[in-house]
Amino acid sequence: MNSLPEIFFFAIVIYILYRFVFNFVVPIARTTRQVKQQFRNMHEMHQQQQEHFQDAYGPYTGQSGSFNGQTGGGQGPASTTRPGHTSTHKGGEYIDFEEIK
Repeated sequence: MNSLPEIFFFAIVIYILYRFVFNFVVPIARTTRQVKQQFRNMHEMHQQQQEHFQDAYGPYTGQSGSFNGQTGGGQGPASTTRPGHTSTHKGGEYIDFEEIK
């Protein structure tokens, strides 16, 4: 039969292992599962939004931020020049303006 100190030693080791498993391993496993589920839900929501967007605006070409043939041909905020005014945009953040007299 085992001696009393050995029984206490094994009891303490088992108690420490029990505490480690239920206070460290199990919460990490639960958290990992929840985070994976949240990422999965976010990915599904993103795909649903993307499908909705494609249904509304057509498929995205993925090149230079334009949609199937729409390259700023006089629609939307891309063409904000006034009639009779030629813009000489040379890059950077310089904004061409007309002087008020």
